Amino acid sequence: MKFLKYMALHYDKIGHLLLQHVRVTVISLVLAAIIGIPLGILITKNEKAAKIVLYVAGIIQTVPSIALFGFLIPVLGIGLKPAVVALVLYGQLPIIRNVYTGIKTISPAQMESARGMGMTGFQILRRIQIPEAFPVILGGIRTAAVALVGIAAIASIVGAGGLGDLIFEGISSVNSTVVLAGAIPAALLALAIDYVLGVLERSLNPMPTMKK
Repeated sequence: MKFLKYMALHYDKIGHLLLQHVRVTVISLVLAAIIGIPLGILITKNEKAAKIVLYVAGIIQTVPSIALFGFLIPVLGIGLKPAVVALVLYGQLPIIRNVYTGIKTISPAQMESARGMGMTGFQILRRIQIPEAFPVILGGIRTAAVALVGIAAIASIVGAGGLGDLIFEGISSVNSTVVLAGAIPAALLALAIDYVLGVLERSLNPMPTMKK
């Protein structure tokens, strides 16, 4: 009852923080895809580069988010910038890995057939590799999106706003109602994004695909 009453009294504040949360997540996800997809395509051409890039992306994934924010604050200050940079870095591994995996699993015979028809490397990429790998690529974006919703809540500590403001406010005041007012909408947002992207992924590929 206390939780519902709080939500009813502060729905405007919660709605504003939810929009902030969506903004930082979407901006970061789009930038992560803009960087990660081309990088994933490039490393399919060089196995040594692929190992290095995937290793570095994996190392970044293991760095605690609070520590990464701490590294970025002296350079980027407080606010949206350090939050977006950190989230973009965290979004790289699932996107790059799925792009690489999706393209690498395309049948070699199909690739040879395309070359035999006189298709250029760019034509093969545009007409065969990207369309064939797209459901797997989308699976990586889906994984990244759900992860970024959670990490975006922690980004509140660098002044990025979002539902994390409520979570940390509730923790500092030892008020579980306020914590839930931030945590539950964040969880529902993650579930909604996962569901929408999951439906899109399945519609593009009726066969089960790997998310990671």
